[in-house]
Amino acid sequence: MNREEVLDRLRETFDDESLVISLFRGDARVVCPAARVAEVLEWLKGECALDMLVDLTAVDYLEYPDARDRFGVIYSLGSTVTNVRLWVKVFVNDPEPTLRSVTGLWRGADWMEREVYDMFGIRFDGHPDLRRILMPEEFAAFPLRKDYPLKGRGERHNFPVLTREDS
Repeated sequence: MNREEVLDRLRETFDDESLVISLFRGDARVVCPAARVAEVLEWLKGECALDMLVDLTAVDYLEYPDARDRFGVIYSLGSTVTNVRLWVKVFVNDPEPTLRSVTGLWRGADWMEREVYDMFGIRFDGHPDLRRILMPEEFAAFPLRKDYPLKGRGERHNFPVLTREDS
């Protein structure tokens, strides 16, 4: 099954116009509502052999002039059988940006979801171990959000200063 066939089957299966499917510079993209993303991802894995979660990341659209939503979560999918690649984007908003975890579909999503949670504060319901992975547990902010100051908020005042000789 090639990319066009995957997109055609996607249109046929989810024909309620809740999905926005587009091609840009040879890349296939699907924008999906948050309520349906788990269903769409499960269908893509099972029916279209998109069996590999290549990447999962997020974007903060806080200061984008035309943005209607705060965060975009992007799932990059690939097929090890057909070599098809597809990007699925879903939008979530404050005060509680939350999506359903896909660790049941792809075990590799475990650390990727933890990283998105740690850096952006987007929660993944059903995640087996959703906790900080890069920042200390006591760190209260999310450093990749656009409203986080570039120099921090003074959280590092009690971190030890290491010199080149100490490392």
